[in-house]
Amino acid sequence: MSEHQLVIEAGRGEKHYWRDLWRFRELLYFLSWRDILVRYKQTVIGVAWSVIRPVLTMIVFTVIFGKLAKFPSGNAPYAILVYAAMLPWQFFANALSESSNSLISNSNMISKVYFPRLIVPCSAVIVSLVDFLISFVVLVVLMAWYRFLPSWQILLVPLFLFQALVAALGFSLWLSALNVKYRDFRYIVPFIVQFGLYVSPVGFSSSVVPEKWRLLYSLNPMVGVIDGFRWAILGGDAQIYWPGFLLSNGLMLLILGGGVWYFRKTERIFADII
Repeated sequence: MSEHQLVIEAGRGEKHYWRDLWRFRELLYFLSWRDILVRYKQTVIGVAWSVIRPVLTMIVFTVIFGKLAKFPSGNAPYAILVYAAMLPWQFFANALSESSNSLISNSNMISKVYFPRLIVPCSAVIVSLVDFLISFVVLVVLMAWYRFLPSWQILLVPLFLFQALVAALGFSLWLSALNVKYRDFRYIVPFIVQFGLYVSPVGFSSSVVPEKWRLLYSLNPMVGVIDGFRWAILGGDAQIYWPGFLLSNGLMLLILGGGVWYFRKTERIFADII
């Protein structure tokens, strides 16, 4: 009778990490689905909350920037100009808020079971996609209300959604890893989200920024994301400032690469300090 041997391979997590990400893909589905169910079961108004927040913000920004400040919006209704920016921004903000605390929330599993920890913040980012899809339905309703007919460019929305996904994942990896080592970051994240809302071109078009400051303004990675969404949804009523757009995309890739590097560097000690 043949004997079964248990082979313990040292450093498997290092040698097979990226292969294990694929092997544990069902865990990614499970964590995402679990968080979606928990998120909507624990809210009084459920799915409607995903609509109320961006709609209320859109109304406030439309009144302040569109009616009072009279910022330009081209031929597009100002409400659609704002909401086209709210879509990627809300996705980004939700992803940061959910993922920054995701490792702490799953501390019991992390301290007991091996799996690539990268799955945890990734699942939190995926959950934010559900809110995006729900909010996108409101955009369709707004277009019908204002009788605004989008151009063919709206077919490129998935491309710019992927761009927003890269930005969200990059920042999420940094913040989730930092929050494990420095718990004060859970207080910093809401400030980052709130501050970012006002320094990003959500309530106004980035075209109102003076030309000499446009490139510097594009150091905010969300400027390129929001400008891309507006261009795809508004068509000729929105223009992309290509030098700034390319700069924003380059910064996003650097942030994502740095986030993966820092997350992998600190991942080995998560179970010890979480």
